[in-house]
Amino acid sequence: MSVSYNDFVIRFANVNGSGSASANGMFAKALFRMGIPVATRNIFPSNIQGLPTWFEVRVSEEGYMGRREGVDIMVPMNAETLVEDIASVKPGGYLVYDNSKPLPKHLRRDDIHEVGIPIATMLLPEFSDPKQRSLFKNITYLGALSGLLNIEFDVITGMVATQYKGKDALIAPNIRALEIGRQYAYDYLDAPLPIQVRRSDKVGDRIMVDGNAAAGLGSIYGGATVCAWYPITPSTSVAEAFEQHANRLRIDTETGQKKFAIIQAEDELAAIGIVIGAAWNGARSFTATSGPGVSLMSEFLGLAYFAEIPAVLWDIQRAGPSTGMPTRTQQSDVLSAAFASHGDTKHPLLFPSTPKECFDFAADALDLADRLQTPIIVLSDLELGMNDNLSEPFEWDETRRYDRGKVLSADDLDQLDVFGRYLDVDGDGIGYRTYPGTHPDKGAFFTRGTSRDEFAAYTESPEAYQRNMERLLKKWDTAKTLVPAAEISSGKSRVGVLYYGTTALPMPEALDLLEPEGVVLDTCRIRAFPFGEEVKAFIDGHELVFVVEQNRDAQMRTLLITEGDFSPAKLVRVNYYAGLSISADFIQQSVLDYFQENKLPRLTEVKS
Repeated sequence: MSVSYNDFVIRFANVNGSGSASANGMFAKALFRMGIPVATRNIFPSNIQGLPTWFEVRVSEEGYMGRREGVDIMVPMNAETLVEDIASVKPGGYLVYDNSKPLPKHLRRDDIHEVGIPIATMLLPEFSDPKQRSLFKNITYLGALSGLLNIEFDVITGMVATQYKGKDALIAPNIRALEIGRQYAYDYLDAPLPIQVRRSDKVGDRIMVDGNAAAGLGSIYGGATVCAWYPITPSTSVAEAFEQHANRLRIDTETGQKKFAIIQAEDELAAIGIVIGAAWNGARSFTATSGPGVSLMSEFLGLAYFAEIPAVLWDIQRAGPSTGMPTRTQQSDVLSAAFASHGDTKHPLLFPSTPKECFDFAADALDLADRLQTPIIVLSDLELGMNDNLSEPFEWDETRRYDRGKVLSADDLDQLDVFGRYLDVDGDGIGYRTYPGTHPDKGAFFTRGTSRDEFAAYTESPEAYQRNMERLLKKWDTAKTLVPAAEISSGKSRVGVLYYGTTALPMPEALDLLEPEGVVLDTCRIRAFPFGEEVKAFIDGHELVFVVEQNRDAQMRTLLITEGDFSPAKLVRVNYYAGLSISADFIQQSVLDYFQENKLPRLTEVKS
């Protein structure tokens, strides 16, 4: 039988709170340390301990990081989900299960391989404490898998020693549990299996990190000193990461005084209010939330837009509407974030696709907010935010200086004949501002959310209001030149595909799957809104463009039609909204179905 190396999907089915996370994490990190590209997905419930949870690892020598349909190796540790877990195994795949009790006949499948390991029985003579036996079940499975998949054992044992450093009494029994499982695989099973791993060099210098941790660290490097937040899944760890790094990097070494403020507010509206107040006073500040929080923050986002105050908001998207599925991923806040608040309001959006972009965009968002004097919303999601992903190393240019935008000093004010807070003297739609207290009698000391003239004086003059609203549109045009440009790969195909955020993860594999079918697509990855001229040129330059996104209502497509005045017929929906991340298989099939239904020519047909 031929052996397949470094190309499979393994899924662990566990009970939430059973201590499985440690073993699952060690499995993924062991392969990473062997130089094998991996992507992890933790699928967990939004309720309390005891409900089902799954941990999936995509192993790909080719570096495919997106989700793939089907499971090659299933490790079911939860009787409650056994039926669906067995059903998820692809024909020819492997079910690695505890056969201390026989598998019921109605669950057996003739088209998969059963690998039984009597975990419960094996641990009885080794660990007398029932609690210990329960905890070591997962570690024993890890040991068995190391033998079945040919994982280097010293890598795993080294990780155990590192994980329990300082708790030395736990190291020996954990390693013993690993040895029990590994030895059983060699003594009683056909180990290793035809699906194996072997050391590789495809990881390179990449690191493994989740997007929320990257965002928190990037905010530190970007100069943020204030974080106000209210807990909500899946954004909470952005604030926690910021606090962790700030406690390490923002403490005065001589006095021990904290040079940052992190405030858990009473609700989301208060959190964004604190951010706006801090930014108005000159502090770089941000908050993090998810869709329900954006809804609650909308009133203050409108204030910041109209009063022109910097603010940064991280929206780690989850499945809605309402409470929806709090622990499932989606890209369903695009429209609510772009037009948050009532009236004619538009906010710049950033769409990171990798942890490195989360790090980079954290600093860029703070610069953009100051430069444009407006809220900047970064749209990540649970898939990127809470799962460990391979990432290029983070880099920071030590010569970089923060872009604080048009801020006048006391000397600047003394040299001016006229200061108007909302005067557009440079033609870019952005006025000059001052921090409160900059000058004893000049500059801006107050702000308001009501209509005003160029000198911040309250007025309901129709002419003054219209001038102000048109100036804000001019600022919007300026934003187009400042936000990150789209990444475009064009090979002069008639058909293109446009995507953003985590839809970028499965896209390389989807393109590779489509090419043998005679379908070659040019690509455009949108990284920001407002859209730059390159996005318009890409769509104008193709007869047809697929728009791939993870929401029901094709929100990015709607935004493109609304803002770019593109023909709806030209932009074809590819929408996935089941709460998991979109897969390469889904993209491939959606595109092929459209080609077939509309009788579009493929390259193979054209050449023939």
